[in-house]
Amino acid sequence: MSFPSDLEIARGADLKPLDEIGAALGLGPHLLEPYGEHVAKIKLDAIEELDDQPRAKYVLVSAITPTPLGEGKTTTTVGLGQAFKHLGKTATVAIRQPSMGPTFGIKGGAAGGGYSQVVPMEILNLHLTGDMHAVTAAHNLLAAMVDNHLFQGKQPALDPHRISWRRVLDVNDRALRNIVSGLGSRLDGTPRQTGFDITAASEVMAVLALATSLQDLRARLGRIVIGTDAGGTPVTAEDINAAGAMAVIMKEAIKPNLMQTLEQTPVLVHAGPFGNIAHGNSSVVADRIGIRGADYLVTEAGFGADMGAERFFNIKCRTSGLEPDAAVLVATVRALKAHSGRHRIVAGKPLPDELLAENPEDVNAGAANLRKQIENIRVHGVSPVVAINAFPTDHPSEHDAIREIAEAMGARVAVANHFGKGGAGAVELAEAVAEAAEEPADFRFLYPSEASLREKIEAVATKVYGADGVDYAPAAAKALDGYEANGFGDLPVCIAKTHLSISSDPSLLGAPTGWRLPVREVRASVGAGFIYPLCGDMRTMPGLSSAPAAERIDLDENGEIVGLS
Repeated sequence: MSFPSDLEIARGADLKPLDEIGAALGLGPHLLEPYGEHVAKIKLDAIEELDDQPRAKYVLVSAITPTPLGEGKTTTTVGLGQAFKHLGKTATVAIRQPSMGPTFGIKGGAAGGGYSQVVPMEILNLHLTGDMHAVTAAHNLLAAMVDNHLFQGKQPALDPHRISWRRVLDVNDRALRNIVSGLGSRLDGTPRQTGFDITAASEVMAVLALATSLQDLRARLGRIVIGTDAGGTPVTAEDINAAGAMAVIMKEAIKPNLMQTLEQTPVLVHAGPFGNIAHGNSSVVADRIGIRGADYLVTEAGFGADMGAERFFNIKCRTSGLEPDAAVLVATVRALKAHSGRHRIVAGKPLPDELLAENPEDVNAGAANLRKQIENIRVHGVSPVVAINAFPTDHPSEHDAIREIAEAMGARVAVANHFGKGGAGAVELAEAVAEAAEEPADFRFLYPSEASLREKIEAVATKVYGADGVDYAPAAAKALDGYEANGFGDLPVCIAKTHLSISSDPSLLGAPTGWRLPVREVRASVGAGFIYPLCGDMRTMPGLSSAPAAERIDLDENGEIVGLS
């Protein structure tokens, strides 16, 4: 008998009324705004109302450097959240909202998988409560006002060659990466080269995720830099009178969304910042609510620990004031075998037969990546727990190899079968996390806020990525000097690089040494509150594959969605 699809499992879920899910978090009905039967917005008043409740243990789920297929962080996050109930504990899960670009592209949905899912999965993966659309609208309103400001010749006068604000769309569409706008007659605008990014890459999305209140959201939107004048002075959304209208569009989007897992564990779904150029974490306001609603708050960060976890520690925690108690590092047999350099995994194609054969030697050959990512958690003073996300094609000897590697590094380790068994399959993991979270807290940032921007970049490059140092292109060095002169030097850094390697070169597997980080360009997300150096060619608008998921998604004769994964 074949294993049921995620959609089949999700449709068989026994869902509780959301009032009961909210009550488990300490949220009364007056704090919930229903969106249909199984989703509700949570009013931000909940932050203050829950403030006298005990603080949950704060657990981050990260991973080793992933293959193009991903290693199951969301599924592990959901499975771990469900597992605590089997130990007589309560938990809340906090995750990002999926982007519809990848959903209709090659990645599929982001509701978890198997028997560790957020439900209803169709609603989660398609629109939810419209937060993505609000970000798109607010971002593009600013773009329209930028072009109108230029066309009308308003002050402060914008340099058309230094406008950095592009447009966004929540669709994978490579044809929009680079365009010329304003073509036509004189009344059709000022022609200039620009382009589109995917909505999740918008600075407005990063602002949404890092804002601590509606008032803070409004202030951050005003600080967004959209370009400069002819003299190089930054021009902001506030300067062109766009921030107020943007905040109005975002007024409802700042409220986190409440859902539940297959085992009725409360889930907070909010924001979806792009993991390559932004911090790749769900929202601060969701965590500030969830931290008071259970024994454990389990959240996740995008890509490997060198990316999402590093930004969680140094950007998100710096903003929220919350300190993590433990971190889970998801590892898979297939990923460690891939890091051996002996196998190639391609998204959208079946795994090679030789990769599926029993071979603990290949696991050991790829162990350097796991060891380095354990170190990357530890350098922040957080206790790591390695979660071996088990697949049916794994072999016990390969799990044993991972266990030996992790234990030799002093990390706790557990095999998790949450995909096939739900929370019951992650009890060993929950026990290990509970132990780690009881260790004395020693959380620390990688660098102080008062360090220079170069010192911050070099700290991440050398301590987290393992680089020997940093090389700055002339344009990058000039930009860094300019940002510090303009008063942005106290901001944290968010290094934009490939997610397929700890280094900046996607072809380098394991834990590369003997290399230097090349910074070719530096940009500022002043509204969100970070500086992001670009290392390599970063795609902020994905393209569709030769066989995108959109070709398989449809409605059946009963009007039900089919083909969603």
